[in-house]
Amino acid sequence: MVATIKQELDGLDVVAKLKYLAEKHEGKIVFSTSFGWEDQVVTHLIFSNNIPIKVFTLETGRLFPETYYVWNRTLEIYQQPIHAYFPQSDLLQNMVDVKGPSSFYESVENRKECCYIRKIEPLKRALAGNEIWITGIRADQSANREGMEDVEWDEGNGLFKFHPIFDWTLADVKQYVKDNNIVYNTLHDKGFPSIGCAPCTRAVAQDEDFRAGRWWWEDQSKKECGLHT
Repeated sequence: MVATIKQELDGLDVVAKLKYLAEKHEGKIVFSTSFGWEDQVVTHLIFSNNIPIKVFTLETGRLFPETYYVWNRTLEIYQQPIHAYFPQSDLLQNMVDVKGPSSFYESVENRKECCYIRKIEPLKRALAGNEIWITGIRADQSANREGMEDVEWDEGNGLFKFHPIFDWTLADVKQYVKDNNIVYNTLHDKGFPSIGCAPCTRAVAQDEDFRAGRWWWEDQSKKECGLHT
């Protein structure tokens, strides 16, 4: 089935690909945004072309102020909804009551528990009942993502994933943002190539890996939260 979708999309430009999938999977196609460079590009492609794809975000409760600013400005500019999915309050309260607000620094297991409660479980609710999940993933973001394809079957969530700008370089993304005057997170200008929750994200040096600023206290091989593995 992956091969079939890839064949159907072959030769289409990025907007045409999104329109085709939205028509074929009407009401069952979603895009997840975390308001980074790539996601702002895809949001622009969807909203500016009135493509009927539901846009959602995971409101972890620990985002940067700059991220909330981009979120709000995006709503103002496009006048289209971005649906927020929150952690289950009982799960979050129990974790914080038992382990405190910063348990993720203490072990990989604790960090994965926090990611599960704040991101993975809400994501499963956001994806439930859908057939296509659109993302802003690019191949050169990390070694893990280089091994992906632009169309994939997500066994864990039971749907197909499509990465419309998978083959774009960071330079392509930045140029598109500039050319289309797209609002973006100013943390990108301060050395943050990848922006997640504030306690778990730092700026990186020019020669460091794209994901080096995420969970920097952990071994390099563990730099995924589980959303895209």
